[in-house]
Amino acid sequence: MKYLKFFLLLMCFSLCACSSKFEKLPKPVVAEGIRGQQFGIDKNINEETIDNYLEREDSVYIDMRMLKDPGNYEAIGGDSYLSGFVKGFEVLPYPFLVNVSGLPEEVGETYNGKTLFTYDGENYKSNYKESLEILNYFFPKDKNIFLMCGGGGYAGMTKSMLISLGWDEEKIYNIGGYWYYEGNNNINVKKINEDGTNSYDFWKVTYHEIDFDNLQEVK
Repeated sequence: MKYLKFFLLLMCFSLCACSSKFEKLPKPVVAEGIRGQQFGIDKNINEETIDNYLEREDSVYIDMRMLKDPGNYEAIGGDSYLSGFVKGFEVLPYPFLVNVSGLPEEVGETYNGKTLFTYDGENYKSNYKESLEILNYFFPKDKNIFLMCGGGGYAGMTKSMLISLGWDEEKIYNIGGYWYYEGNNNINVKKINEDGTNSYDFWKVTYHEIDFDNLQEVK
């Protein structure tokens, strides 16, 4: 009997610990001001608070940047390189998902190669038979989806795309931009060498390339 009571107490403790780790998330609410209006960054879960929501088994964490974006993000105070990321985030570039539009004029042209989808301003058209399958794999509908990028733009565009294609908007959070993250889970990728030049430890990044050549193109 003594051992049974101990076992039941242990089970109760485990269940309580599990439930506290996966507290119910606040519903996505767009922030006030330009962050919300222009990018759709979340009011409650963003660069300042994301540390409180990491390592949840009921969630996926995706950074939408490229390792090196052709766009000139330095012109708007950012970084064209993926100079670092928040621990636990995997990287899947938004420009591989769909053609990019609406960038600030100063940034210029970004990647304009093959994409899973084409957006015509109203609808998203699949370019490959596997396009939707790939989205479902990286953005499972039964999980909370935390999106991040450099400044919040690619993350916001990804959220809009997923919602248009049938994802639940109450499970998707635009966390905002890594450039403004000052939390305790920063992984530095950029290194400053002795001669003053920069190099990048991209081996630290869980980076998902899309092999378009092995996909079946929709004619």
